[in-house]
This record gives sequence, C-alpha cells and structure tokens, in this order.
Amino acid sequence: MDYKQIKTLGDLKASKYISLPVKDELRKNLIEQLQKKDAGFEGILGYDETVIPELQTAILSRHNILLLGLRGQAKTRIARLMVNLLDEYIPYVSGSEIFDDPLNPISWYAKHEISIHGDNTPISWQHRSERYTEKLATPDVTVADLIGDVDPIKAATLKLTYNDERVIHFGLIPRAHRSIFVINELPDLQARIQVALFNMLQEKDIQIRGFKLRLPLDVQFVFTANPEDYTNRGSIVTPLKDRIESQILTHYPKSIGISRKITFQEAKLTEEQRKLIEADGLVKDLVEQVAFEARKSEFIDQKSGVSARLTISAYENLISTAERRMLINGEKKTFVRLSDLTGIIPAVTGKIELVYEGELEGPAKVANILIGKSIKTLFARYFPDPEKAKKSKKANVYEPITEWFTEGNTLDISDSLSDAQYKKELMKVNGLNDLVKQFHPKLSANQTLLLMEFVLHGLAEYSQLNKNYLEGGFGFSDMFDSLFSGDLDDDDIDFR
Repeated sequence: MDYKQIKTLGDLKASKYISLPVKDELRKNLIEQLQKKDAGFEGILGYDETVIPELQTAILSRHNILLLGLRGQAKTRIARLMVNLLDEYIPYVSGSEIFDDPLNPISWYAKHEISIHGDNTPISWQHRSERYTEKLATPDVTVADLIGDVDPIKAATLKLTYNDERVIHFGLIPRAHRSIFVINELPDLQARIQVALFNMLQEKDIQIRGFKLRLPLDVQFVFTANPEDYTNRGSIVTPLKDRIESQILTHYPKSIGISRKITFQEAKLTEEQRKLIEADGLVKDLVEQVAFEARKSEFIDQKSGVSARLTISAYENLISTAERRMLINGEKKTFVRLSDLTGIIPAVTGKIELVYEGELEGPAKVANILIGKSIKTLFARYFPDPEKAKKSKKANVYEPITEWFTEGNTLDISDSLSDAQYKKELMKVNGLNDLVKQFHPKLSANQTLLLMEFVLHGLAEYSQLNKNYLEGGFGFSDMFDSLFSGDLDDDDIDFR
C-alpha cells in the first residue's frame, strides 16, 4: 500500500484498508513471524526456552502482560521490542490528540471532523516507532498524568461547561490509543491510581473529577514489576492483578556462556580498546562468575537481585584498567591480567545491596570475596585440585611453587608493572611456568603468563599461599610466614 497517496478518508476506503485493534495487529504480525521462523526479539538472550515462548503465547491470546522479575532482567527491553510487531504505518484522523482510527473514531474531535468533511476528512500516517509510550511509576504519579484532567483554560477559551468532553486534557494513556503502553515498577503506583487503571481495563471508561466519559481506548498494556516491591514499597492491588491476563516470570542467565554473550553485546567499548587490549576467555568468565557468586552470597540481599548490568559495567572497567596501565607505561598494546580485577570493584559495589552481615564486612571487602570465590570456582577447570594434590601419594605438582615461597621469597604483582616487568616477576617463581606448560602446552605467551598468575591466585584461595591486597595489586608469600610476621594491632591481641 502506498501510504503517501492516501490522504483522505475516501482514499482510505477505496484502498480496502482494514483497521485492526492493536492486540489483533500484534497477533497478526506475530503469526507471520512464527510462520517464517523469524527469531524476533533481537538482542534478548537466554530466554528462548522460557520467557519468549510465554510472551508469544500471551500476544497470540491478546492479553495484557505483566513481566515480573528482579532488576536487570531485560523486562523493559522486551516491552520496547514489541513495537516491531506493529504495522509499519497506521492511518489516523489528522489533528486528533489520540490518533483516532478514521474508520472507527472515538473522540469528539474525530467524529466532528468526519461529520463535517465526510470522505474528504484529512488522513495522516503514524509510524510504529511513535506508537510506544513508557512511564516509570513513582508514588507522585497522579490520575491527571495517566488519564487526564479538566482544563479550565480550555473551558473558558471555548466557552464550554465542564460537562463537555472537549474541556478534558488527555493524559498519557488516552494519547497511547492504538499503541503499546508500558508502566515500569507497577507496585510503586498508589492504590487509587491502580484502581483507575483497573477501571480502564474493565469498563473502558474514564472518570475525571466526577466527569464520566465512555472512551473505548484500544491499548496494549505491558506492566513490569519487581517481586521485592511487593513487601518494600507497595503491591499490585488484587482487582488490577486479576485483570492482567498473563504474568510472565523473567530470570537471570542460567549459564556463564549466555551471561558472556549478554555482556559482550551490551558492553560499550571503543574501537581502540577492542584492538589494543586482549582479554582472554578466562578473565571474561571470571567477570561473569562474580555475578553468579553474588547471586548466592550470604552477604548480598537476594530479594534485590544482582543485575546483569553488574557484569557489563565490570567488564568495561576491566578493559579500562588494563588500558590505563598501558597508557601510563607507554605501551602500544597489552592484555588483561588477573591483578586488573581490582578495577572492577567500583562496578561491583555499586550494583549490590548488602544485608547486615555484608555491611559489617564492607562493600569493597565483599567484592574481593566474590572475586576470590570466582577464582576458586574456575580454578578446577584449568588445574588439579590443590587440596587433593597435597594429600595424594603421587608427587604434588604445586610443591616446587610453594617451596619457593617457603624459602622466604615473595612476589608483588602491581598494576604499575609493564608487560616485560610482569613477565620477569612471574618467571622468578620456581616451577610456575613448567606447571602451566604441563597442563596447557599450546597457549600463546600472554595466555601462559595469565595462567601463571592464575595459579598463584588459585593457590591462595585454597590456602596454600598467602595473598595480601596491596595498593593497586597483590602480594604473594608463604602461608605460614604470614602468620608469624607483621606487627600486631590492638585488635589482634586477646587480653583474656
């Protein structure tokens, strides 16, 4: 259909155009998409077997939808992508505030225009990108914001009484007629506002300051909510929840692989960072593992959730930490080290809600604990279990390394080290390079160095070495020397 040629109601009728309610329009286009086996909902990862099928079922059923899940689970993004299921253009009566369907007008303005001009009524076309309205629910949202209010200035200018429909200034929902309307964080809406929404869903009428207007709005509602809100800030009133036909539960990525794909898709890296900074799969997995560890940590409020934005911000910080070191040392390129993980701490602490025990530890210490647990979890994928190796009757593969530290040697890995200095320091440790070559002989030079540092961190997590947190790095020493060296603080002395 040539939209540019259809400029009047008569032209529209002659074109045999059939207007559909928005829910039927979504359904029609989804059916076409499914028949063509188009993926749909591009950029939404990890929901192919869970959320997306349920969402498609809800759209086929022409339901209003509630997406229920913790923060950072792509609820709003899913709602925004529903726009792609709308027709590219739809006609409306030119000048209509609520984009009336020329073949099914509901406002006074559109009916009046058609009664005067008939088939010569001017028609305009609205693109699907303009048929999406989103509102973040906050306690100060009013009925006037969402539904509308009587405009006394309009009444005085037009010399109308308050009983006339034309004195109403329409709110966001009437202006979303024939569109998708999203309310984020629904429980934050006051109960009386939720009741007004319920009335619109059920009765299709608008009540403003005692003015009752029958206005059969055609809106696809999508609501999002966080289960935590049900106890902290409010709840969805029962009659409204009863009228939202489909409730779909979202979730966090179930595997590190999916989580990694989401992070790389969303991380905003510059072209220079992509070219000059090498990030091995190990450090990428470690960033994702931090989020997985956080989602089961006793220090973190699990009701609040750990957003996928944590790993995205952490990965950006990790790359930038390596980039900063490269620039300071005047190097042309570099690779991410494990010591660079100190750079992700600001991203982690800003994305977690601590329980009382976590507050006692402090956010930075909790972040370091999460990083340590991530290293310990992934260590078994690369090397034998140090505890089992120690108890085994066979030769302990880690013994040359631990013996080197037992002899009084120490090793400091700071972020100020150039790549050459970093290599020189790691090569000092007896048996470290041989161990990595034994289990991973085909790695590049950079990967070998990374795994050499990984071994030291892993042995520290298994209590075979001592790890100190230095200013901008880590120091490694013998486990037992650390117990008997250093000055005692008053807190360390038992006066009993």
